[in-house]
Amino acid sequence: MKETILNILERNARMSSKDLAAIVGADEAAVAGAIAEMEDSHIIQGYNTIVDWSAMGEEKADAFIEVKVALSRGMGFDAIADKIYQFPEVTSMYLMSGSFDFGVFVRGKTMKEVAMFVSERLSIIDGVTNTSTLFVLKKYKDHGIQVSDRTEDERETIS
Repeated sequence: MKETILNILERNARMSSKDLAAIVGADEAAVAGAIAEMEDSHIIQGYNTIVDWSAMGEEKADAFIEVKVALSRGMGFDAIADKIYQFPEVTSMYLMSGSFDFGVFVRGKTMKEVAMFVSERLSIIDGVTNTSTLFVLKKYKDHGIQVSDRTEDERETIS
């Protein structure tokens, strides 16, 4: 039952206990208790709202930053990550396999603000040896939700 509840809440965190109970075929109190238990044990670590800031008249600049690091005695991945993810601009951070060590998602008001964050705060951290910034130009899907507008392709059809 818990796995089913988690799968549903991951797609729609606003679903009521009553609706969840109907889907999983359980008592509403049992579902509410299971959710509370999963929150208390940190299986459920939080809830997100996906916002279209442009609809509010505000622009945001999102970027994915590839970060390479040089480890030293007493300064492993966790210690460097702890320095990076503390910044309020950092929205998500992952230890990665491949050609870079960390994947860091950052949000700023403008591309320039993100660039200044990278050059003045991120790249000067002890252990950080290289960064590569990739700006998000358009979102199509975010946290499993389609977010792009569904405008029709206005290019002329040639046959």
